[in-house]
Amino acid sequence: MIDVVGIGLNGVLGLTETIRKVVEQATILVGSDRHLSYFPEHLAKKIVLNDIQQTLIEVYEQLQNKEKIVILVSGDPLFFGLGRLLLEKFPADILQFHPHLNSVQLAFNRIKIPWQDAHIVSVHGRNLDELNKLLQKGVEKIAILTDSVNNPAAIAQYYLSLDIPTQYNFWVCENLEYETEKVNYFLPQELKKLSKNSFASLNILILLRVEKTYIKLEKLPLFGIADQQFLTFKDRPGLMTKREIRISILGELNLQEKQIIWDIGAGTGSVSIEIARLCPTSLIYAIEKTAMGINLIEQNCKRFQVTNINPIYGTAPDILENLPAPERVFIGGSSSKIDEILTICAKKLAIQGIIVIALATLENLHESMNWFSKNNWEYQLLQLNIARSTLVGELTRFAPLNPVTIITANFPVKHKQTNKKDDDI
Repeated sequence: MIDVVGIGLNGVLGLTETIRKVVEQATILVGSDRHLSYFPEHLAKKIVLNDIQQTLIEVYEQLQNKEKIVILVSGDPLFFGLGRLLLEKFPADILQFHPHLNSVQLAFNRIKIPWQDAHIVSVHGRNLDELNKLLQKGVEKIAILTDSVNNPAAIAQYYLSLDIPTQYNFWVCENLEYETEKVNYFLPQELKKLSKNSFASLNILILLRVEKTYIKLEKLPLFGIADQQFLTFKDRPGLMTKREIRISILGELNLQEKQIIWDIGAGTGSVSIEIARLCPTSLIYAIEKTAMGINLIEQNCKRFQVTNINPIYGTAPDILENLPAPERVFIGGSSSKIDEILTICAKKLAIQGIIVIALATLENLHESMNWFSKNNWEYQLLQLNIARSTLVGELTRFAPLNPVTIITANFPVKHKQTNKKDDDI
């Protein structure tokens, strides 16, 4: 048998009496210099775990000699530990695992937060792609196993470079269970300023999502509000019209004062909020089919202190029939009913009105273009391929947003006038 014993920074003191006896009976003791230092008086032959592959060859040879082998590892050997590799190299039935508390357990208990729903990711010798996915989803709790490159300061800087709408607080937990243990809370803006030498090599980083606090309206730009300022869907924080796309939409709408505007598929209300702030004398109808979306629109209206948005709970096109005729229409979501929605919009739209559609799929783009062509509308396309800079270690690369095509269509005035003349006759 090979006994694989997890051990913490408090060494022998953290082992139960049963596990101590397992270690005491070893004739071969394998571990790092730190782990072996906990047993200076042990009579077993000691093998320092430096070159892992070479050490495992030596362990195999000693196994043939019927030696009693104990391998010392940190925490839980099957939690991002040596256990996985041992299971690949040796039969499972000769391995016996004796886990200690792992670093994630210790860290969450130190900050007194339940962790059964936490997401755990290791960036130790790995890229940040998996962490990026969790951040983009806006998960509530993330435990990160770090290394000297992907250290807490580097991760804080990476998080800020993503410019995501979800806000997190950062907890750095160092040397857990040791006399030099430290547990500190940071805002990411503070943490990114620290050097990589500011942290003990044995550290774990905990990210906790926080509810957005009060915003200072006087600090906001006239338009192009940062995505992070909006309240969003907690399980899908990225499901909103991004700032760069929003700015283009505002320009394409050619907004004027005292207009009636429809925002169909309003989502969180980000486009409606921007319009309401730019045109306080206009009235915006924010149409959204989900109750959660309506709730977010209402909350964002209070957050940004706008009073000229009317949230409408319902599904287009049915809900549109009884709304006042608009001068501008923005369609951000169509639920695969773009033909029916455009037909109602054309019927209700004021003369010289404008329809702007933001499309993410080729199928909806094709269907929209067909509708405008068939109904003799003039339109133009604007395709936006936007990438934001993001950090990769100490380097910078571009991370693309999903491409969006914007259709801007103008009411066919001549066609409308011709129909009116025919009706008069």
